[in-house]
Amino acid sequence: MWRSKKFIITAIITVVALAAILGGYAVANADDQNTNPAPNAFSSLLDKVASIYQQNTGTAIDPQELSKAFTQAQQSLRTDALDKYLNDLVTKGKITQDQADQYKAWMKAKPDFPIGPGFKGMPGGFSRFGGKFGGGLRAPAPATGTAYR
Repeated sequence: MWRSKKFIITAIITVVALAAILGGYAVANADDQNTNPAPNAFSSLLDKVASIYQQNTGTAIDPQELSKAFTQAQQSLRTDALDKYLNDLVTKGKITQDQADQYKAWMKAKPDFPIGPGFKGMPGGFSRFGGKFGGGLRAPAPATGTAYR
C-alpha cells in the first residue's frame, strides 16, 4: 500500500513539474514575439529625425543612410576607446604591447551580432556589460597565462 502511495505522489510531482516547465517555455516564447519593438522603434525614430531635419533645413536625409552613419560612428568611438584603454594599460605596465595587440586581434576576429536589450525579465540585461554597445575587457587572458584587468 505504501509503495503505491509513493508511486502516485512521485507521478503527481513529476506531472506538475513538467507542466510548469512547459508552461514557462510557452510564456517565454509568447513574450519573444511581443517584446522586441527595438528595430521598429529605432527606424521610427530615424524617420522622425529625418522629417524634422527636413522641416528645419529644407534638406532631406535618408533614414537608412542616417542609420549607417550612427553604426559607423559607434564603431569608430568603440575602437578609439578600446585603443585608449589598452594604451593606458600598456603605459601603466599592467600588460605588454604584445598582449594589447593580441586582444585587439581577438576583438576583430570575434563575430559581431546584435544583442537585444537584455535577457528576459532583466531590464537592461547584460547589454550594458558588453552587449550591443560595448565589449568589456573581461575576456580570457592571452596564451601567456597572465590575467589583466
